[in-house]
Amino acid sequence: MSEVKVNISHLGTETRNPKTMDLDLLSTKEILRIMNEEDHRVISAVEEALPQIEKAVEQVICSLNAGGRLIYVGAGTSGRIGIMDAVECVPTFSTTDEVQAIIAGGNGAFVKAVEGAEDSKELAQKDLAELQIAQNDVVCAIAASGRTPYCIGALEYAKSVEAATVSISCNKNAKISQYSEIAIEVDAGPEILTGSTRLKSGTCQKLICNMISTASMVGIGKVYGNLMVDMKATNLKLVERAKRIVMQSTQCDYETAEQVLEETQYSTKEAIVMILTGTSRKEAIELLKKYKGFVRKCVSPSKK
Repeated sequence: MSEVKVNISHLGTETRNPKTMDLDLLSTKEILRIMNEEDHRVISAVEEALPQIEKAVEQVICSLNAGGRLIYVGAGTSGRIGIMDAVECVPTFSTTDEVQAIIAGGNGAFVKAVEGAEDSKELAQKDLAELQIAQNDVVCAIAASGRTPYCIGALEYAKSVEAATVSISCNKNAKISQYSEIAIEVDAGPEILTGSTRLKSGTCQKLICNMISTASMVGIGKVYGNLMVDMKATNLKLVERAKRIVMQSTQCDYETAEQVLEETQYSTKEAIVMILTGTSRKEAIELLKKYKGFVRKCVSPSKK
C-alpha cells in the first residue's frame, strides 16, 4: 500500500448523511424508506447537468460519424457501469467497436477488485495506447469522487492524441473536470451508507451513460420512431422482437414480417425499408447507404 496520503474529507461523496447517523438502529422498513427518499434526489441532480450531457452527446455523434469511438474509462463501480453500457450497445444497436469500455485492472476487475489499479495514471495510459486512441475518438472518464488517478491519466493521454474528452463525476468542482473538455458534474448528496458510491452516485452515473449512448445512437440513425431497428436478433426473444418491430413500423402482418426478415437475414432496417418503399433488398440496402442508415429518410421523402 502506498504511503502517499490523500485527503478526501472535503468530497461530498465522503460526507455523512444526517438522516442515517443511526442506520444500524433503524428497522428494515425505515432503511428502505430513507433509501427511496434519497434516490429521488438523483433525478434532480442529473437534470441539472442536462446542458453538459447534451454537449457530450453532440460530441459523440460527431465522432461516431467521423469513424471514431466512444471509450468509457473508470475504476471500481464507475468502471463496471461503463462496461455495462458499452456491452449492451452490441445487441441493442448492432455496434461492433463503436462503444467500448476499459476498467482499471483489466476485465477481471469487473468481478473482483484489483488492488491499487485505480491509483495509476500510467496504467490508464497503457490501456488506452493498446486501443490505439486517436483524434476521432471520445474518451469519457467516469469517477464518482472526481479525483481517480486512473481516470485523470486516461484524460491526459486522450488529450495528448487530440481525442475529445468527457468526464462524469458526482462532486461539484471535481478535480477530474480540469482535465476534460466537457465536464458533467452531479451532486445527489451524501450516501445513506457513508462513502458507498455504488448507491446514489452509481445510479447517477448509470442514468448519464444511458443518456449518452442512447441519444448518440439515435443521432447516428440506429432508431426509427422509438424502435431499435438496428438490434441483433441473437436469441428467440430477440427474433420475435424483430418481427414485432417490423410489424409496428409497417403495419404488416406477422407472416409478412417473418418472410421479409428471413429474406434480409434478420436485418430489421432492410425489412422495414423494403416493405414501406416496395423495393427489393438490394434497393433497400442502397437507400440505407445513401441516407447513412436513417430509416425515416429512406421512407419519408419530406424528411430527406
